[in-house]
Amino acid sequence: MVAAEIILASSSQTRKALLDRLGLDYRCISPDIDESPQNEQHADELAMRLAYEKANVISQAHPHAIVIGSDQVAWHAEAPQVFIGKPLTVDAAIQQLQAQSAQTLYFSTGLSVQQQSSGFEHTVVEHFQVQFRDLSLVEIQRYVAREQPLQCAGSFMCEGLGISLFEKISGDDQTSLMGLPLIQLCHILRKLEFKLP
Repeated sequence: MVAAEIILASSSQTRKALLDRLGLDYRCISPDIDESPQNEQHADELAMRLAYEKANVISQAHPHAIVIGSDQVAWHAEAPQVFIGKPLTVDAAIQQLQAQSAQTLYFSTGLSVQQQSSGFEHTVVEHFQVQFRDLSLVEIQRYVAREQPLQCAGSFMCEGLGISLFEKISGDDQTSLMGLPLIQLCHILRKLEFKLP
C-alpha cells in the first residue's frame, strides 16, 4: 500500500502546510461538494460527513490513491447543533469575533482517509477548544484587517496572529485546530504501512 499515490482532498494552503510537515509526496485536488448542513444534530456529525465526502469524491475518481479529507466545524457548548461557519466577509468576521469575546468556542475536526481499491476507510473526529480574551472592537477590527480570516471557521488563524486573541487553548492535538489532525493522521497512515517518522 505504501507505493500508492497520496492525494489531499483540499485546496487549503493551511492543510497543505500541515501535511508538508510529514515529508510525504502528495498532490492536492479540491473536492467539489456541498458543505451545507443536512439536518445534523451535532457539529461532530457534520464534520465527519464533510471529511468523509471530501475524501470519497476524490477516492471514487482515483481508486488506487490514498485520499485524505478533512473538515472543521465550530460551535458553542450550549448549542452544538448551531454551527459557526466561515465568515466570508469582513463584517461577518467582526461580528463572529464580537460574539466570541470572553467565550469558549469548540471545534470538531473530521478526518477521513480512504482507498477505494483496497476497501480501506477510516474516519474520526478530533476536538479542541479555545477560550477567547475579552476583546475590544478596536482589537477585533485591527486583527481582521491584518489577517483577513474570511475563510476560517470562527474568524481566526491560530497559526498566525489569531493566537493573540486567546486566553487559553486546550485539546490533544493543536493541528486539529488548524484543520488537519496530524497525530490521528499519522496513526492511520501507519496502519497503511507508512514509516513515520
